[in-house]
Amino acid sequence: MIENRPYATAFAHLCLILGVVIVAFPIYYTFSASTHSLRTILNPPLPLLPGREGWANYYQALFGGVGQIGGVNVWRLLWNTTVVALVIAVGKIVISIISAYAIVFFRFPFRMAFFWMIFITLMLPVEVRILPTYKVMVDLNLIDTYTGLTLPLIASATATLLFRQFFLTIPHELVEAARIDGAGPIRFFKDILLPLSKTNIAALFVILFVYGWTQYLWPLLVTNDNQMNTIIIAIRKMMSFADAATQWHLVMVTAILAILPPVLVVLLMQRWFVRGLVETEK
Repeated sequence: MIENRPYATAFAHLCLILGVVIVAFPIYYTFSASTHSLRTILNPPLPLLPGREGWANYYQALFGGVGQIGGVNVWRLLWNTTVVALVIAVGKIVISIISAYAIVFFRFPFRMAFFWMIFITLMLPVEVRILPTYKVMVDLNLIDTYTGLTLPLIASATATLLFRQFFLTIPHELVEAARIDGAGPIRFFKDILLPLSKTNIAALFVILFVYGWTQYLWPLLVTNDNQMNTIIIAIRKMMSFADAATQWHLVMVTAILAILPPVLVVLLMQRWFVRGLVETEK
C-alpha cells in the first residue's frame, strides 16, 4: 500500500525543481549570452532573455573562424574533439574487453601477474607519467597528430577490471556447452560474450566518450597547431587576460556547441547506459 502524503510529495517535487533550476540556469545564461552582441555582454547587467544576434554569432563561429585561435572555425574544433573522443572510447573498450577475455578464459604462465600489472597502472594516471609520455610522443614525431592526441589515453585498467569482473560471473556450464558445440575462442567471443556484454559496453562507451571529450591537460601539451585544437583547449585560448579583448559572444557560442555532442550521446544511449549500470546479473 502506498501512503498518500501530499505535503511530502509536494516538498520532494519542490526540491527537484529547485535542483534542476540550479543546474540548468548557468547553461541557460550561457545560451542567452551567446545570442547577444559583444557590446551588450560588456555592459552589464546581461539581459536574461535571448537577443537578436544569435544567428549572426553562431554563423560567425561555425563558418567564419575565430581570431584568437588562428581563424579556425568551430566545425574544425568539433571534428577534432569528436575524433579524439570516439577513438579513446572505442579503443579503450576494444583493448579492455580483449585483455579481460584473455585473463579470464585462457590459461598461460604469469596470467595473474599480467592482470596485476594492468591493475597497478590505476595508480599511474596521465598526470603522473606525463613527462616521459610527452618525450615518447616527441621522439615518434606524433605532436599535432590524432595519434598523439589519443594513443597515450587509449588503455584503461578500469575498463579491463570491469570486464574481468563481469566475465567471472558467466557460468562455467555455458563455456563447456559452447565447447561441446564446437565453438572456438573467436566464435565464443563473438557469438556469446559480445552479445552478453552489450549493456556494459554501452555504459562504458558513454562514460569514456565524455571522458575523451573533456580532456584538457594532454591535448594542451601535445598540440601546437591551432588546426589540431580540441574545443576545450580552444575555449581556453579564446579567453584573453584583458576582458575587453575577449570575444565573449563567440566564447559563449563555442561553449554551447561544446555541450551538445556529449548531451546527445547521453540522451541517445540513456536506456542502454542505465541498464549497463544497474544490471549485475545476466
